[in-house]
Parts: sequence; C-alpha cells; structure tokens
Amino acid sequence: MAATSEAIVQVLCSAGANISRMGLCPNKSNLLVSRNHGLGYRRKKGSRHKSYNMISAFHGGSNVSDRFRSLSCNCSKLDSVTDKSSEKRDSFLKGELSTNGNGTFSSTLQIGGMSSLEDEAWELLRASMVYYCDHPVGTIAANDPSDSSILNYDQVFIRDFIPSGIAFLLKGEYDIVRNFILHTLQLQSWEKTMDCHSPGQGLMPASFKVRTVPLDGDDSATEDILDPDFGEAAIGRVAPVDSGLWWIILLRAYGKCTGDLSVQERVDVQTGIKMILKLCLADGFDMFPTLLVTDGSCMIDRRMGIHGHPLEIQALFYSALLSAREMLTREDASADLITALNNRLVALSFHVREYYWIDMRKLNEIYRYKTEEYSYDAVNKFNIYPDQIPPWLVEWMPNKGGYMIGNLQPAHMDFRFFSLGNLWSIVSSLATNDQSHAILDLYETKWADLVGGMPLKICYPALEGQEWRIITGSDPKNTPWSYHNGGSWPTLLWQLTVASIKMNRPEIAERAVKVAERRISRDKWPEYYDTKSARFIGKQARLFQTWSIAGYVVAKQLLDNPEAAKILVNVEDSELVNAFSCMISANPRRKRSRKGIKQSFII
Repeated sequence: MAATSEAIVQVLCSAGANISRMGLCPNKSNLLVSRNHGLGYRRKKGSRHKSYNMISAFHGGSNVSDRFRSLSCNCSKLDSVTDKSSEKRDSFLKGELSTNGNGTFSSTLQIGGMSSLEDEAWELLRASMVYYCDHPVGTIAANDPSDSSILNYDQVFIRDFIPSGIAFLLKGEYDIVRNFILHTLQLQSWEKTMDCHSPGQGLMPASFKVRTVPLDGDDSATEDILDPDFGEAAIGRVAPVDSGLWWIILLRAYGKCTGDLSVQERVDVQTGIKMILKLCLADGFDMFPTLLVTDGSCMIDRRMGIHGHPLEIQALFYSALLSAREMLTREDASADLITALNNRLVALSFHVREYYWIDMRKLNEIYRYKTEEYSYDAVNKFNIYPDQIPPWLVEWMPNKGGYMIGNLQPAHMDFRFFSLGNLWSIVSSLATNDQSHAILDLYETKWADLVGGMPLKICYPALEGQEWRIITGSDPKNTPWSYHNGGSWPTLLWQLTVASIKMNRPEIAERAVKVAERRISRDKWPEYYDTKSARFIGKQARLFQTWSIAGYVVAKQLLDNPEAAKILVNVEDSELVNAFSCMISANPRRKRSRKGIKQSFII
C-alpha cells in the first residue's frame, strides 16, 4: 500500500496539468480528498463491516479544510441531484427513468421502433452506465426495472464490465474505460479487513457502488462516494482473484485500441500492475506453477468444486502475465519482477499444455496409468487413478477434438469442460495451435451439448445426484443444468468470437450469434438459461443483464471488424517458444538442481 500511496502522491503533487490526467473527474478541478492519508480515502463510520475505506469526491461546500479548500467539485443541491442526472441520460433512453440511489437508473425502454437488435443492445448498454462526479465509470450488473430484489446487481463488477469496456473501446468511446481503469486502481490500495485479517496488497475489488450522500457538515451539498466490495460482503466471503487479472487485460486492450500508452506508463498504473503481479507471484507452499485459489474466486463465484488450480484462473493468469510484460517499463527496479514473470510463463505454459490437455489419445493413456510411482521421471506424476475417468466422458469424447480439463491436483483431475477457461486458453495462446483448433473442433462436434438453444454452456456436464449434494453443498441455485452448474450464459459469446477469429474460423462464432439472435431480445436479455438444451430462462436469472447485452454487442463488432480482435489476443513470442522446447528436452533430474535457481516448480 505504501508503494501505491507514494506513486499517487507523486502524481497529485505534480503540475496542475497533470492533475486533470488522473481521469478521476476529468476537466474539473476535482481532487480525491483523504481524511486519513491525504490520498482520496474517507473512513466510513458506523458500518457493520470491520473496517474499510470509501473514496469520495466532494461536491461544493466551503468548509472542507484549509488544505483542500480550492479543490472541489461543482456544488449539487440535494433537491436537484435526480433532475440533473436524469437530463444527462435523456439522450440515451427512450422511456421513463427512475433512480435507484446508486448513480444508476432503471428504465422502461420503448424498443419496438428500433432499427436493429444491435441498436436495442446499445440503448440498453448505455442505460446501464454509472456516473461518478458527472463522468461515466462503469456499467451496473443488471438493469431490470421489474426486479425488486436488487442484491448487488446494482454495482459495477470488474469482471462484468470487461465486455462493456471492450464494446465502448471498439465504438471509439474511450473515456468510460479510462475512468474505470483509474478509479478501480485507486481502490486497490485501500485497507481491506475481514474479522481482523487483511488480504495481500494488490487485491482488486470484486465490485464497487457509487453513492451520493449529503456532505458532512453541509446538508445543502453532496459528495459522490465509491463504496467497494473486496469480498467481505460477498456471498461466501470469497476474494475475487480474477479481478486484477481482468484489469490488466483491459488496460492492455485500452492502449492497443486507442494508441494512448500514457495511461499504462503512469507511475501509479505501473505500481498497480506490479502490486498485482507480486501478489500472484508470491512464494508459497505450492509446488506447481499454476495459481492456487479457493472455490468461487472467479466467474463461478459459488461452491462448485473448482478450488485448487481451476483452468479459468490459469488462462487469465497467463494472459495477464503476457499483457503485463508488454506494458511494464524496463527499469532496474523491475528487472527481478520481469525475470520471475518470464520464468513463470514458461513453467505455466508447459504445465497446462502437458497435464491439462485431454483428447482420445490422452484419455486412453490415463486409462492405462500405473499408480504409486516413486520416481523423478514418473509418467503418472500426479498419481491419477484410472477409475477416476467418468463414464460419461468415455462415450462423449469424440475422435476429433479435445479440451483442457477443469482442474488438476494431486490424485485428482476434474474432467468437466469449462467454456471460459478453454476459450481464453486459445485467446491467450496458453493452448498450442493444434490444441486451439481441437477445442473449436469439439464445439462443432458437440454443438448440441455446448451451445444448444442458447450459447454458451458455462460447464459440461452438470453435477447431479449425490455428486451435486457433496460438491455444491446442495446449493439450491446451482441445481443441475442451472446457473453455474451447466447453465448457458450468453455473455460467453464474445470470448467464443475472439477465439474463433484468432484461429481464422469466424463461422463458428457467426453460427452461435445467429442462435442467440433468435430469442435473446424476446427473452429480455437474461443472465443465464436453464436445462440441458437451454430451453428455459434461468429460474433466478436477472433480465437486462448487462454483460449478456455487452457480450452480444462485442461479438457483432468483432465479426464486422475481425482485425479488432488483436487488442485482446496474446501472441506467444519466439523466446517463450524456445524456452518451452528446451524444457521438454531437459533431463527431469537436472530440473531439480538448486544451482542458480531461485524458485522451482513441478512441471
């Protein structure tokens, strides 16, 4: 936290022109004021949580403090807040608006006269925008005016905003993405405590909410407050491991799309990248190069048996490492970090490609595994018992095609197919060229299972019976073929599209988009679909789910302009390929040598 604080101080103390570059309240004389550290934080009093900070931008008020008296936002009277914001949104919405007290709006859109499904999607996407200090900073998770149970769907989630951010970038609307990147960066260094314990520095929040509240000591003015959730209020209290990884991926996409590298070159942004990397690359007890996480630490944020080394996290981790390596400034202070990053990339790529991959040949090899091998050159390194091969896989695995399994731990392979992990393995080049084509071959061969009536299955197959009761704890939301347990999620369209374009097979994505277009608008853009073939709208699915809308928008944008997919794709460089080849031919016993090696992994 100290490192980030110093970096922010450096930016805040620079010339006045640089203050406007913070992007926190662009083109205004706004400054994030800290009452504790002088860095944009505000202690929330009377909270039911142990302790955390909220970031605030003051609106008006003449008694802020002598130190910051000249640094304030425009004054907003309490009785005019709603009217002022509503006028700002009129150009985006066709219908009536009602505020939900979060800087966001629910709406009843009159979409019958729109010229196309894409126009409708854009209207809905704009209606979900969240404003902080009169500037857009993100999109809420869902904007369903008929739903009285909001829960946390009125918040801006890091992972949920990614397709929205990509859509705005491809549309040429860069400010909202820049603001999002810089605001969430400020949240990174806050104090995060749950039951007297604080997670490691560098953790990004799962989500944040914009609140407009009366300014202390002045009832005639208001202040906007960013109220983050690092997992201390989440269901299950799980920290969002994927948030920081997605943030790095979006930061790279912003630079590539806009050509503006000044954001990623800023001192505070460079420090933020390093903090995320240090948190991910920290030494621990684990012998594997994969990232060890708890259950529910990514898109699947409920108990689903993905604790350990889930593929989704590894694919995002690999992509974030490659992206960070591109963006880190080359300086002496970064040398050790870059060395550690390169070493991890090589080990991680080998490990996942070699041990997560499954096709008919590998399945037959596992079927003939010998167990209880004690040897440095053992074939069955993880002591996988052949009886773990599930009966469904024996019949389901096609002769052509393959995929990365969902998880790998000692004596355990999770043979379920997870869409996001496999698709992002293609996008990030974690999968080899042949493996990437095989994954897409699997989609074509098993179209009815993985796409069905609505793309895309989050995982296949669903946990059922006693397995469901044990692994999910009898979760009533994750019943078989619902939600995370085999439900179908339209937002995954954009990842499928990027992967298909990268492998020069866009017809796969085009086919999936056509399937979605048959009913997604009529069904009011649900969060997910239920049943094995996705025939029903999810029983607890929110309607007008923002990332379902944004996923469709991005898929259409990329199919119209395939070259734009390059802002998301990671291309493996020749040095990494050479290192990978050397690793394959290396002697297993030589890898155990301690000479000149700071950290070793089982690969």
